[in-house]
Amino acid sequence: MIDFTDQVVIVTGAGRGLGRLYALELAERGASVVVNDLGGSMHGAGAGADASVADRVVAEIEEVGGRAVASHESVDSLEGGAAIVEKAVETFGRLDAVVSNAGIFNSIAFEDMTAADWRRMLDVHLDGGFYLSHAAYRVMKEQKYGRFVFISSSGGMFGQPMESHYAAAKAGLVGLSNVISIEGAQHGIKSNTVLPFGFSRMVTETVGDPKALDALGFLKVIKPELVVPMVVFLASRDCDLTHHNYSACAGRFARVFVGLGEGWLADPDSDPTADDIAAHLPQISATEPFTVPGSIFEEVFAICERLGVNALQ
Repeated sequence: MIDFTDQVVIVTGAGRGLGRLYALELAERGASVVVNDLGGSMHGAGAGADASVADRVVAEIEEVGGRAVASHESVDSLEGGAAIVEKAVETFGRLDAVVSNAGIFNSIAFEDMTAADWRRMLDVHLDGGFYLSHAAYRVMKEQKYGRFVFISSSGGMFGQPMESHYAAAKAGLVGLSNVISIEGAQHGIKSNTVLPFGFSRMVTETVGDPKALDALGFLKVIKPELVVPMVVFLASRDCDLTHHNYSACAGRFARVFVGLGEGWLADPDSDPTADDIAAHLPQISATEPFTVPGSIFEEVFAICERLGVNALQ
């Protein structure tokens, strides 16, 4: 059994929905959990924040003998991210894993998107992921151990209508996780992302009438509990993977990756033109065979090898 005894985990956006389920499961497996939630609206409005949202989850954990503490800071500032990490270290003495789950959501057509709409979404999802992980990374580096689980989205990897701001922010978290996994490797730090499907306020916001989905049985398929196993595994010591993305949907768990096709390689002595691109487009666009580079360097070095060039000289 995967055990979190003597480990400390931060879960942001843990007052409701998927975040609450992550926190409860981690606590049940022995983790001391920092339950972070501002208690704001799904649209990210600052007014109406409700501290009791996080407090209630802490009470749930403590009622069954678990250990938890509430954090009411917002992730959308450097100070907020640092305060959340400080709460973990000051209360429990260390920090083993971070589940970066806090988020907001609204649907806006791209042509109607304002700069304020765009900025607010990135403030919480992408900037918030940076602020929290930046503070946590330093603690984990000192410990020589850590696990990051960033909650991304298929909306970011594959696209979702009316969600250009949300998609961009969630795709950005994949890039952030990739680099943390590379730089953190020598320090025992691993970083991965999860692309979850689960009934939550975000689904209600998108659909408008959850009863329509319930009648089709779709809500049973996307039970939020079916996402939890993937997140918990990636946050654990048992996880030896890093630089990966996983989809969790309806009990199907699968790796999501960005692959690089073999493509067409122009002759080293030629000056390829747009006409050459058109002529070789089927080969350029082919997805087989493909590789999954571990970094930008792996892509460049592979091309140099095909060209017979030593990239390091």
